[in-house]
This record gives sequence, C-alpha cells and structure tokens, in this order.
Amino acid sequence: MNQSQFLSQCTADALHDAAKKLAQGALVAFPTETVYGLGVDATNRNAVTRMYAVKGRPADHPVIVHVSSMQAMGHWASDIPDYAIALARKYWPGPMTLILKRSELAEDFVTGGQDSVGLRVPDHKVALALLAAFEFIGGKGVAAPSANRFGHLSPTSASAVSDELSDYLGDGDVILDGGSCDVGVESTIIDCTGALPRVLRPGAISPAMIADAIGVSIEQIHTSSIGNTESDSDFEEIGRAEIRVSGSLENHYAPDARVLLDVDPTTGQGFIALASIPTPSGVIRLGAPINDEEFARILYASLRTADEQGLAEVVVAQPMGDGIALAIRDRLRRAAN
Repeated sequence: MNQSQFLSQCTADALHDAAKKLAQGALVAFPTETVYGLGVDATNRNAVTRMYAVKGRPADHPVIVHVSSMQAMGHWASDIPDYAIALARKYWPGPMTLILKRSELAEDFVTGGQDSVGLRVPDHKVALALLAAFEFIGGKGVAAPSANRFGHLSPTSASAVSDELSDYLGDGDVILDGGSCDVGVESTIIDCTGALPRVLRPGAISPAMIADAIGVSIEQIHTSSIGNTESDSDFEEIGRAEIRVSGSLENHYAPDARVLLDVDPTTGQGFIALASIPTPSGVIRLGAPINDEEFARILYASLRTADEQGLAEVVVAQPMGDGIALAIRDRLRRAAN
C-alpha cells in the first residue's frame, strides 16, 4: 500500500477533518511532544479494538486517554487526590500521565479491565488542536498508545509511523505530520491512586520535579524499579494494588538489531553515545548527542537507523544521573532484553 496516502499536513482543515474521522471510528496518528500516538475515540469500543489489532497489542494492556485540558479529568476519573490536581496544574500540558481511579466513562476496553485510567494533556500544538476539535464536536477523549507495532520502537516522526503502520491502516485512517517530537521518550506515568504518588514509568518529569510540585521530600516519591532505582516494596504492606501501564514489559522499545549497553564497540557495530565520547575505528556512529535531552530526542530515530542500515548490533553508552537520563536507561534496559 502507498505509504504517502495516509500522510497529511496539519492545516486547520486537516485537523478538523481528522477530528471528524475520529468521531466516525477511524484511526488518526498524531504528534505529541514525546512520541507519535495512534489515536481513536476513547469511548468507541470497536475503534479501540481495531487500534489494538493494528498495533498487535494485548487486550489487557491499558491505553492512555488524551484530553485537551485538565478540566476533563472529572469526566474520566473519580476521587482525584489534591496532589494529582497540583501535578496537573504544574505540568499539564506536558509529558506526564496520571493514573487515577476511573469513572463510569472509562470502560474496561480502555483500562485493560483495571479500576484505574491513565490521563494526559500533551504539550504539542497539533495534538491540542486535534483534541480541541474532537471535543468541540462531542468527543470526550482520544485513546492513544504510541503509533507503532507492539514492542517496537516508538515513532518520533510521521515517516516512522508510516514505515511501521501503513500496511495495517485502511481507508479513512490518517497520519498527521507535525514534524519531529521534541522530547523523544514516552511520558512519565505517575500512579495517583494512593496517599502519595508513585512513578511507574520514568520520563521527562522527574521524581524531584514531582516532589517540588506537591511539596514533599523526594524520598516520599515512590518508584517502581526504574533506571538504577530500587523498586519500592512498601505497597504490599499498605494494600496498594499493582497497576499495568504502557511500556512496562521487560522486553519493549526494541529495534531488530541487538542492543548492548556500556561495552566497548567493535568494528561493524553501531554506536550511540554522548558527543564527548569518541568513535573507535570501524564503528558506525549512529548518534552523538551533546546532552541528555538531545540523547532522548534522537534515541529512537538512531536505533531505527541501525535497522535501516541492516546492522546486527548497536552499542549504547548510557547517560548517568537523574532526570531524563533515568528514562533513557529504562528504555534501553528494555530494548536490550
């Protein structure tokens, strides 16, 4: 199938047309600041089911509902804690997903059968315009996992979405081309169903930023086996349930090439590392970011390049420290599995 037939520039008319397509049950891939999402009407069971099929995604794996503003939280969630509202005020629009106790609107086909729902307000003008247009014609929210086949690398450009999904899309589906994503790794996922927040997936919103927003110490921000942080074990004692979230499988975000971490690269291998680290002779440099933020932004595209070049192995020198480096290490650990 011709890949270009799905690509659309993000004019006002194209966005309004895409909103109508969502209402009719079509799939719309759209850019966010993190990665591209594959969106459907979050209240349409048939559309969500088809989206799962296009991705090859397990039916019990929940999807994140995207809305245009925090005012929509009340439609999808109940018993929203004050700290969740504080986080939303501070970091929405932004690369943060809040897991909240679900309302009746959030049905099992979106939540994976769990009693919670993930909500996010993306920080991208195209995404926000699409969501606003959809809500204007009666939509409540857009369920949107990353726009790739399940377990593969998340796409950070429209062309990457097209490469991944064009063979699975049909008439009426569309890919909105909003350029490359600014952040490059998926949103921070924060469990807000208990007395204090718990980070379930690291991203650009760090534990320190969460602590600052809600006025607690960073030691009170629990984490679940992210990066080099030991997993928190207190929740079994206080009866807090484990929650399935996007990107939580041990083998995820993976290219076809084998990913090796923090070893010396050899001839014929691909190499991704900070620009301050030199490239050994015979090694194929795939990425040389100048800082951690650029590292996140180019990571998936660099791994895709390895596959395009038919490389068997890619060595990555991981950035150390906290902040978004924690998210980079989390994604690379899963890719290497």
